[in-house]
Amino acid sequence: MAMQEQAIAWRQAGEDIGFVPTMGALHEGHDRLVTKARRENQHVIVSIFVNPAQFGPHEDFARYPRPFEADRARLEALGVDAIFHPPVDQIYAPAFKTRVDPGPLAELLEGNSRPGHFAGVLTVVLKLFLLTQPKRAYFGHKDFQQLVLVRQLVRDFALPVRIVAVATVREPDGLAISSRNAYLERSQRAVAPSIHKALDEASKAFSGGVTDPAELEGIVRHLLERGPGMAIDYVAVVDETTLRNPTRAIPGNVLAVAVKLGSIRLIDNVVLGAERL
Repeated sequence: MAMQEQAIAWRQAGEDIGFVPTMGALHEGHDRLVTKARRENQHVIVSIFVNPAQFGPHEDFARYPRPFEADRARLEALGVDAIFHPPVDQIYAPAFKTRVDPGPLAELLEGNSRPGHFAGVLTVVLKLFLLTQPKRAYFGHKDFQQLVLVRQLVRDFALPVRIVAVATVREPDGLAISSRNAYLERSQRAVAPSIHKALDEASKAFSGGVTDPAELEGIVRHLLERGPGMAIDYVAVVDETTLRNPTRAIPGNVLAVAVKLGSIRLIDNVVLGAERL
């Protein structure tokens, strides 16, 4: 495959590759990933691939936005060296059979609501790593559980890739930037910033001495339940590596949330005590 051949040539020349996997519909969050990769590597590859294996039967694969020409112009302006935009049958040939089993961590939080999602994510990430040969790969912290599982993949398979986490990029009102925000109706968009506000209130409570996970989760639930049309999927304080629920919250634990506004599912999180880490 031409992408793999070029990537191997760069690595054989002693040149580092930074890789940013995306599903397109690029925004400021992706810009941040690319900019960091550009700063830390001789070459930057960005993939644009809407991965059917990570969508459930009732999710939005068919209508997921695919503005490739706009994405290409954006990436060219950022100075990337290669845009890898393969068709589905190049990633999943008709005879494709192998699938990564992400293990029990994939059954929690997002995995509980989206069975099979992370098997699809890790399968495509592994293949993309092999095709792009990166020294570093860049992921946003908004998709926190995905970040944990990709690090597990790298560790378990001894992949020579360093996973770089980049802080969530937000709108001025605090809403985490996501391609799915474009689906929100005006009334839903007005309510959506309450997700981050609720997380921020719980984070302030933790900094003020509250360490009971149930109490921190309750702060978030109470504030979100006041939002019209907002249905809570989960609110959970978890260990940043094991995803287990601690008996007492400590700095570095993650408070994660998933909600639905109509049919649109939004996730966000905050690292407790981040200012002290």
